[in-house]
Amino acid sequence: MRSIPAFLMMLISLNAQDAVRIRVHADEKIGAFKPIYGYFGYDEPNFTYTKNGRKLVGELAALSASPVYIRTHFMLSTGDGTAGFKFGSTNAYTEDASGKPVYDWTITDRIIDTYLEAGAKPFVEIGFMPKALSTNPEPYRPDWSPGSNFSQYYLGWAYPPKDYSKWAELVYQWVRHAVTKYGRSEVESWYWEVWNEPDIAYWHGTPEEYDKLYDFTAEAVKRALPGARVGGPASTGPSGAKSGAFLRQFLEHCSAKNAPLDFITYHAKGRPSVVDGHVRMGISKNAEDVDKGFQIVREFPKFRDLPIVLSESDPEGCAACSARVYPQNAYRNGPLYASYEAAMMKNIFELADRAKTNIAGMLTWAFEFEDQPYFDGFRTLATNGIDKPVLNLFRMAGMMRGDRVRTESSAGVSAQTMIAEGVRGNADVDALAVRSDRDVSVLAWNYHDDDLPGAEAHVKIEVTGVLGGRVLLRHYRIDETHSNAWTAWKKMGSPQHPSAEQYAALEAAGQLQELDSPRWIVVKGGEATIDLTMPRQAVSLLNLLF
Repeated sequence: MRSIPAFLMMLISLNAQDAVRIRVHADEKIGAFKPIYGYFGYDEPNFTYTKNGRKLVGELAALSASPVYIRTHFMLSTGDGTAGFKFGSTNAYTEDASGKPVYDWTITDRIIDTYLEAGAKPFVEIGFMPKALSTNPEPYRPDWSPGSNFSQYYLGWAYPPKDYSKWAELVYQWVRHAVTKYGRSEVESWYWEVWNEPDIAYWHGTPEEYDKLYDFTAEAVKRALPGARVGGPASTGPSGAKSGAFLRQFLEHCSAKNAPLDFITYHAKGRPSVVDGHVRMGISKNAEDVDKGFQIVREFPKFRDLPIVLSESDPEGCAACSARVYPQNAYRNGPLYASYEAAMMKNIFELADRAKTNIAGMLTWAFEFEDQPYFDGFRTLATNGIDKPVLNLFRMAGMMRGDRVRTESSAGVSAQTMIAEGVRGNADVDALAVRSDRDVSVLAWNYHDDDLPGAEAHVKIEVTGVLGGRVLLRHYRIDETHSNAWTAWKKMGSPQHPSAEQYAALEAAGQLQELDSPRWIVVKGGEATIDLTMPRQAVSLLNLLF
């Protein structure tokens, strides 16, 4: 028998590697498809009601039939409402010359009105400290921009109150005002989260002082509205020893004191880097943070069934850190960001299933920056009103209905492997599938940590448990040439002042697009088969309508 030449062996190996089989067992439900994708947030509250801010809030509210929740920092901070990088203000609380509180809800109402008028809901972050209440009020407002040193960022707004009773009364008055303005049932549908990342410099106090702040705040919220949902601690990634210990001590405190706790929040972040001149994502850190937090919650039987919201879950930590200044963030404009989020969404569901925890949300900390250069590399969902590819991933998720069903992939990377190694060898070609009474939706991706050209994946998707003789297939795609305004902008010559015609073309390019026309698929023996080719970092949504 003649030996096969080495180059033919290589081709056979490549073809075998590229031939991916994904099997969707549409008749095997594994859990609810909760709308965990429908949570968003950002640092700068005053961007909310700008022209492009309002536009984006409307698009977020429209992406899902389920409520979309929006969170922002600095809702109680002192200032004139001028927006800035990683800062904002509402001037909700000041004091007169005698020290008497003065409440002004003008700007907080403007922010919340923007959400509600669009059909979204507030995920209210109760913070930060008004200047008149701060134990160390000067200096107060940071002057930060991309490239600045963070040592002069966490200023007077990040300190404990000098009077916890006055702080509690501020919270009480805010919640009571919201109930009067918006109605009890409406406000009961919101989240009220106490502070942000109190285990790091966002809180210049001890863990015990945060626990005290939580107690005063939660009591005030419940006093104003007993049916309100209150929770925390919004701590940073629990895969770090200090952060994990903070989350644990907070839950211990709530358990011992029987403090009100309706939901639990913590954050989970990746860690991209530049390797040999290209971006390498750090999805393993993001997944490990999620998993460690689930494990800590499982230590407390009293809290095991509480909803968990990852009130920031992102590829890294600083939305305002433009890729122009921080090159490791260059993933943000293109389809890599979308495929990363798709892979993480499946990871989060699988890790929650394994830990038997109640995941409710994975909040994407990305919004928009007003009056900044087009595609400047901020972690945003849109740039100057033009939607980025990642927003289309959330539109895809918002189109999925029903229960999650079991999937198998010959080229999938397990959650445990992703935690241990990331996706550094073969690409993660995998899928998340759901089924309703009327359709099956399959979200598929070809993800790799390294932002380098890679082989296309030739994928055969087999959907079993399908009734009827045929199904209508609609195929939506995010890749270099679909649902991708960034590529369209570069083809135009990267204009910073696009004409009206160019702007309209970019708006259209930023919307979710179908790869081809809808077509009928013949069902044989209860199985529908779809063959497709997926470029590296592409995401597809296949909707099979019965």
